[in-house]
Amino acid sequence: MDRYFQKGELIPAIVQDVHTKQVLMLAYMNRRSLELTLETGETWFYSRSRQCLWHKGGTSGNVQRVVEIKADCDEDTLLVLVEPAGPACHTGKVSCFFNHVKKEEEEA
Repeated sequence: MDRYFQKGELIPAIVQDVHTKQVLMLAYMNRRSLELTLETGETWFYSRSRQCLWHKGGTSGNVQRVVEIKADCDEDTLLVLVEPAGPACHTGKVSCFFNHVKKEEEEA
């Protein structure tokens, strides 16, 4: 477990639907949230804004069942493959990635 936290107390976790391969969200894990994820088989994260652990879907019911977790080559980012029970985004969208980034001239 220590090897994933060599660079800091938090590690980025990219969450991807195991079936569709769609990237659902990016969140952060600390040691405890990674431990809880491994113990429960559902995703747990650390909220940087609230400074606390949170269980994805704990309130909404949109839990994410973990199928597999992979680390990148530097072991400082995780890819969490899940079976989602509902939308990943708090807006109700399937994925948190739905805003298109535009160049300044396109915005005018």
